Amino acid sequence: MVNPIQCPGTRFLLVRHGETEWNRIRKFQGRSDVPLNQKGREQGHALALALKEEPIKAIYSSPLTRAMETACLIKVFHPSVSLFEEDGLIEMDLGNFDGMDAGDWALQHADFRKAWRENPASVTMPGGESLSDVQGRAIKALYRIKDLYPSGSTLLLCSHNFVNLTLLCYALEIPLDRFRELRQEPAALNILYMQGQRLRAELVNECSHLKEDIKK
Repeated sequence: MVNPIQCPGTRFLLVRHGETEWNRIRKFQGRSDVPLNQKGREQGHALALALKEEPIKAIYSSPLTRAMETACLIKVFHPSVSLFEEDGLIEMDLGNFDGMDAGDWALQHADFRKAWRENPASVTMPGGESLSDVQGRAIKALYRIKDLYPSGSTLLLCSHNFVNLTLLCYALEIPLDRFRELRQEPAALNILYMQGQRLRAELVNECSHLKEDIKK
């Protein structure tokens, strides 16, 4: 059997955006269009340096500012590479919870919090999305993007916490109820391979490119 790493396929560099002020103060941002803070820009630059030698064919980013800013920092080292906005990579719609302080949410929505902790795949954000909704649209985006490029291409995807986590669950064959077994730090790098219809993960939540003073 041929080692799958040597088989032709599409390589995805899946990254999370850098830190925002709402990340720092633990405020739910969802679709709120919050920009990177100074630490987030430093994290994005460190990520860009780590990826500067990668043979990136194209860059796709969530249209939200924090993701586009991170993607643009990476593109600095790949000036001839096209950057596209991709709605399938936008963060989970948190509906009525968007913009809430995490502590206030926990106190005001105890019943929902209990369900979210115990069976997260079974709940939908009031006025927003479920984890399954997020995973479904993100997977569709990956397969659609993959078909635009020849086998062997390396493509960069810049997205968000919940989008990345649901994609990693799919690639690792982990049920969405167990998504908390995975982590996505700001400016984290993941590497996915798609061969035919199969998506698999080779690297998850890699953060060694971040110095300690911009990691936490």
